[in-house]
Amino acid sequence: MRASQHDLMWRQLLPTVRKHDEPLQVQLCTAFVTAMLEGRLPAGTRLPSSRDLAMLTGVSRNTAVLVYERLVAEGYVDSRPRDGFFVCGAISPTQQAQPWPEPAVQSPDWSTRMHRPQSTVAWADRPPTWREVRYPFIYGQFDPKQFPLTQWRQCSRQALEWKAVDRWWQEGENVGASQLIDQLIRRVLPRRGIAATHDQVLLTLGRQQSFYLLARLFARPGSVVGVEEPGFRDPRNAFAHDGAQMVSLPIDEHGLKISPQLAQCDYLYCTPAYQCPTGVTMSQGRRLALLEHAHLHDQVIFEDDDDPETEYDGRALPALKAIDTAQRVIYLSSLSKLLSPGLGIGYIVAPAPVIEQLRQLQRLMIRQIPGNNQITAALFIQQGHYDRLLQQAREKLQVRAMAMAAGLREALPDAEFAMPSGGATLWLKLAGQHDLLSLYYAGEAKGVLFDPGNAFCSEPNTMTRPGIRLGFGSIAQEMIAPGIRELGRVINAHAKRPVIVRS
Repeated sequence: MRASQHDLMWRQLLPTVRKHDEPLQVQLCTAFVTAMLEGRLPAGTRLPSSRDLAMLTGVSRNTAVLVYERLVAEGYVDSRPRDGFFVCGAISPTQQAQPWPEPAVQSPDWSTRMHRPQSTVAWADRPPTWREVRYPFIYGQFDPKQFPLTQWRQCSRQALEWKAVDRWWQEGENVGASQLIDQLIRRVLPRRGIAATHDQVLLTLGRQQSFYLLARLFARPGSVVGVEEPGFRDPRNAFAHDGAQMVSLPIDEHGLKISPQLAQCDYLYCTPAYQCPTGVTMSQGRRLALLEHAHLHDQVIFEDDDDPETEYDGRALPALKAIDTAQRVIYLSSLSKLLSPGLGIGYIVAPAPVIEQLRQLQRLMIRQIPGNNQITAALFIQQGHYDRLLQQAREKLQVRAMAMAAGLREALPDAEFAMPSGGATLWLKLAGQHDLLSLYYAGEAKGVLFDPGNAFCSEPNTMTRPGIRLGFGSIAQEMIAPGIRELGRVINAHAKRPVIVRS
C-alpha cells in the first residue's frame, strides 16, 4: 500500500510526457525544477531512482539518467554514490506574494486620470482558440510546417557565438548601421524598387509599433488622416488615438479612388500592393494619379506593404515609394508575414530627418530591437535562405489560391471573387443579404473561421454588399477543399434565414 501511495505522489508531481511537445528530457527537468522552486519538493527529498523515474513517466532509462545528470550539473540535485539522488540543500523555494488586502483608504479615481482615445477603438481579432478550429481561413498567421526551421536554427546558432553576442547590445552605437538594416538595404528593399541609405531605415517591433510611432509623430488634434474603407482597423485606431480626424476613403477595382474626400486629408494610409481586406492591387495609373494628388494638396502618404514580394509570377509592381520622386511616401513593412508573426521585426523607410525623430520617439519606449533576432534574421537573409523561402512561398500560395478558387466555384457559384495574383487572401462577395456577425458564429460552430467584411468598416452596417475575407496562408493544402465545402453549406443555410437589422 505504501509503495502505491509513493508512486501516486510522484505521478502527481511529474508530468505526463508528450512525445510531440518539447524534448522529453526538457519536460522532466522543468517539472522537477518547478516543484523544487514552488516548495513541493523540499531540500533533502530523496528522488526516485533512474529506473523508477523511467517507469513512472514512461520514458527510457537513458532519458531518465540524462535528466538527473542535467539536474546535478545545474546544482538542483545532489548525487550521493550508492545512496541515490536528493534535492540540493542550497535550493530555496520562491517566496509567494500575498494578495493585497482591501484598501483602508480611498484609491485614486483612475477614470479621471487616464488619457482615453478620442474615438472608440475597435479590433478585428480572431478567437484565441483558432488553432483548434478545423478550417482556419484566416489571415496573418503562418503555416509552421513551411517554416525553414533547420536554416533558421543554423543562423540562430551563429547569432549565439561570442562575437555575435557582443553585437546584441547597441546602445551608444550607430544603431542605423546594424547588420539587419544593411541586409534590408542590399537584398530586400531593392526587390520593391526602393533605394535607401542606413539613416533612412528604422527597425521596429513589427508593423504595429510602426503605426504607433507614425501616429505619435504626425497625428494631432486638427490633422486629418484618410484611411481605406473597408480597411485595416489598427492604423485607424493608432491615428485616432491622439485626436486626429479620420476620413474614410472609397476603393474600387484599381485601389484607392481619387475622391473628393481625399482632398480633405493631410495624411493618408493605404495598402497598394494587396489592399486590406479586398486584396486589390492598385494599378500603375492610379499610383501615379495618387502621387500627383499628394503633390498638389501637400499630402504625406503612409504606404503599408503588408505582404510584399508574394506575387505568384514574381513580377510585382514596384512599391509606391519606388516611384515617389518628391519624398512624400513613408514606407512600412515587416518580415513577419513570410517568416513568423512572433518575430516582431518591422521597418520604416523615410527621409533621414523623419527617421531621426522616429528613433527618438522609439527610444522613449525601448532601447533597441532585440539584438539576437536582428542578427539571426540578417544571417538568414545574407545566406540566401530568405530568397529560397520567398520562392517556395510563392509556389505554395499559388497552388492554394487555385484550390480555393476551384472549391468556391463549385460550392458557391453565385458568389463573386477575383482570382488572387499574389498574397494569401481572397475577397468573397456573397450573393443576397447576410447578417455577417451571425454568419461568422454559424461558421465558427461548424469549425470554419473567416474574417467578416464589416469588421474592416468604420460603420459596420454601411457595406453595400456583404463580403468575407478568406485567408489561406495557415491552412493545410489538403484541408482547403473540404473546408470550402463546409463554408458553402454554412453560407447556403444562412442565406435562407431572415436578415437581422441592427440599430
